[in-house]
Amino acid sequence: MMDENIERLKKQFPLLDYLRSRQWSARRAGHQQEFVGLCPFHRETKPSFYVNAAKNLFYCHGCGRGGDLIRWIQLSLGLSFRESVEHLKRELGQGADPPLQLLEQTTSFYQCQLHRHAEAAHYLAQRGLRDPDLIQRLRIGYAPGGNLRRHLAGLGYSLDLLLQAGLINDQGRDAFCRRVIFPCPQQGRVINLYGRSIGSAFPHRFLPRPNGGLFAWESVNQFPTVILVEGLFDLAVLWQAGFCNTTCAFGTHLTPAQLSQLCDGSGRQLFIVFDRDANHAGQQSAAALAHRLQGAGLKVRIAELPDGHDPNSYFVAGATAADFARCLDRAHTLPL
Repeated sequence: MMDENIERLKKQFPLLDYLRSRQWSARRAGHQQEFVGLCPFHRETKPSFYVNAAKNLFYCHGCGRGGDLIRWIQLSLGLSFRESVEHLKRELGQGADPPLQLLEQTTSFYQCQLHRHAEAAHYLAQRGLRDPDLIQRLRIGYAPGGNLRRHLAGLGYSLDLLLQAGLINDQGRDAFCRRVIFPCPQQGRVINLYGRSIGSAFPHRFLPRPNGGLFAWESVNQFPTVILVEGLFDLAVLWQAGFCNTTCAFGTHLTPAQLSQLCDGSGRQLFIVFDRDANHAGQQSAAALAHRLQGAGLKVRIAELPDGHDPNSYFVAGATAADFARCLDRAHTLPL
């Protein structure tokens, strides 16, 4: 009976779909149901990681690892077999935790809506985001309102669950209506959604659940130099300009977990690039954070943009990657 339940569980989320939801890129490899891409378990430049979609199995010819979806979870998260089964159940909404698969499917739905609504594409262009590859990489979407509930109900999610997750408000409407959506990933999973209003509603909205750590930290922490900004649009324009060592903390006040992430690498240099506010709030927050991080042993410099600008508005106003690089070159340290 246990084996039957596990097989049923794996069939609910095909291995290929699961890996793609974690940004694994692949191409077809000869056989119609076989795909190949870079191995997520070791560094390589020539793809050797194969997935057989028909058999729901993977195998890497480079490191010799292989197996099914549960084995992939074991290897990627360092869990036991039983822990991996429970982890997958939670993602599919069968455990006690809120179903992360619900957020994954909501993200995919919003992604599909983005290019169907000219107002969303126009808003992104206004904010300086024009690179379709970057928009796809960040999985940016749009919530037009009016159709999320019907879509998720068709996938079997109850209204009570959607209300509990914060996706639907008490009137049964899309809580993110008329917002551009950024999913917040952690260890390859969507753990929250950020919505930026394109209308007159309150500009910022998250689901009522933790945002996690620093944005995209799994990739950014590989760099010896890291750029810290306030918001996701700041991060997006910097990634677009080639500064992929940028992360954000969703504001200027870092959580203990985010502070711990910044301090997890010895010798790391950090550039703080907060908003250049007229009331000096951004500058004061940057100075306070710099003092705190310097005390923890980090090399911290504060980069100052022209008055009234944040990184997003700076690029929208016509700044280039070279202009921003000069701001970093002029960044200053604070006395200990």
